[in-house]
Amino acid sequence: MVNASEPMVPPLIGAQLNYLLSHSPLSIKVEQIWSGSKNPPYLSDRFTLLIPFCLDYIKWDVIYNAQNPLVAPDIIFAAVDENFHPFSISAEGHSHSLKSILCDWNCKDPSKLLLLIHELRVLYNVYQRKKIGQLDDERLKFEISTIHSREGIEVSMNSAPDKADEVKFSVPLLDIDLNKMVHGCTWKHRQQIFLQVIFPISRKYSLAPTAPRIKLVGSSELKALFPIEDVKLPPWLDGMCLAEYLPIIEDNLNTQIVEAVAAIGARRRFIEALAPLFGRPLEADPVFCRKATVFSCSGVFTFLVHFSLPTQFPKQQPVLVLQSSQHFNSLGTPVMSPPLMDYPWSPRWEEPKMAERIYEFLAEECLNFKKYCNESQLQQY
Repeated sequence: MVNASEPMVPPLIGAQLNYLLSHSPLSIKVEQIWSGSKNPPYLSDRFTLLIPFCLDYIKWDVIYNAQNPLVAPDIIFAAVDENFHPFSISAEGHSHSLKSILCDWNCKDPSKLLLLIHELRVLYNVYQRKKIGQLDDERLKFEISTIHSREGIEVSMNSAPDKADEVKFSVPLLDIDLNKMVHGCTWKHRQQIFLQVIFPISRKYSLAPTAPRIKLVGSSELKALFPIEDVKLPPWLDGMCLAEYLPIIEDNLNTQIVEAVAAIGARRRFIEALAPLFGRPLEADPVFCRKATVFSCSGVFTFLVHFSLPTQFPKQQPVLVLQSSQHFNSLGTPVMSPPLMDYPWSPRWEEPKMAERIYEFLAEECLNFKKYCNESQLQQY
C-alpha cells in the first residue's frame, strides 16, 4: 500500500487521501499513485483506489491537478461501467448530495474526498440494481423485489468472456455489533458477516430453478472468534427464494456466534487455571484467549509450553508445543516438539482438572522431549 504522505504528494491532496484511508468504515486501498505531469517537479496528483463493493473491489481513478489542487478531482470509472452516470441517477437525495459536495468543494477540508467516494458508491449500487432489473430474467426480478427493503444489500453483474453471465448478491447478516460482543477487541473496522449468493442469468422461466451458489464471507480478523469456513450452511430447498433462506441462516448463525463468544470465557478460565500449576503465563492472548505460553522444568532441564486453543474449545482440546530453552539447531533456533494432542482430555471436565491432567501428562512427556532434544543436537555433529 502506497503511503499518501510521501513528499511528492501535494499536502492538500495528501491530507484528503490520508483522511479517506484512516476514517472510512470501508477498507479502501490505494493500488498506485502517479503524476499527471511530464515536466518537473513530478508531483503525484492522481491515484487508483480499490473500493470494496459486493464482496469484491471496484477500481476508480482519482484525478487531481497538482497545479491547481483547490478544485475537486475527476473520478474515472472502469470501462465496463461506461453507462454509469451518477448525476442522472435518482437515489433518495444522493445525487443532490453529490452535487452539493462538488459545488461546495473545500480543498482544506480533508473529509471531502471521503464524502465524495461514499456518495458515488451509493449511486453505483443503485446503478447496478437498475442494470439487473432491466434483465429479461423473471427470477432475478422477483429476488430483488422481495428483499428490496433490506438494508445493506449490494448487487453486481459478473460478466466474463468465457463464462455465462451471473448476478452476485452481497447480503449483510445479523443486525448485531460483533465488535461490542468481544470485550477489548482491537478491530479497526466493524466486523460483519455476509452471505454471498450468485444466480446464473436465465432467459427462461422455470418452476424449479437451480439453486444459487452460496457461501459465507467474513474478514480474516473474524477468524480469531469465529471460523466462517467451518459453518455448515442450511440446504437451499427446491423453490426457495432468498427472502425465505435468510431467516433460516441468521438463526443458525446467531446460535453459533453466541457459542463462540461464550467459548472465549471458557478459554480464559482454562488459561487462568494454568497459573497454580505452572506459574503465571509468560504471555497470553488477552482478547480471544487463543494462545498462552508457560515456563516449566524437570530438574535442570527447562522448557516452554505453548498452548494453542481452538475456537471450538472445550469440544476440541488445546494443541501443545514444547520448546527447549537449552537446545538449539544449526540455525540457532530453539528445538521444538511436534504438535501434541495425545493426552487425557474431556470437554466435560472443569478447567482446573483440564490443566491438572495436562500437567501430569507433561511430567512424563518432558522426558521424551529431553531425549528428542539431545538426539537433535547429536545429529548436527
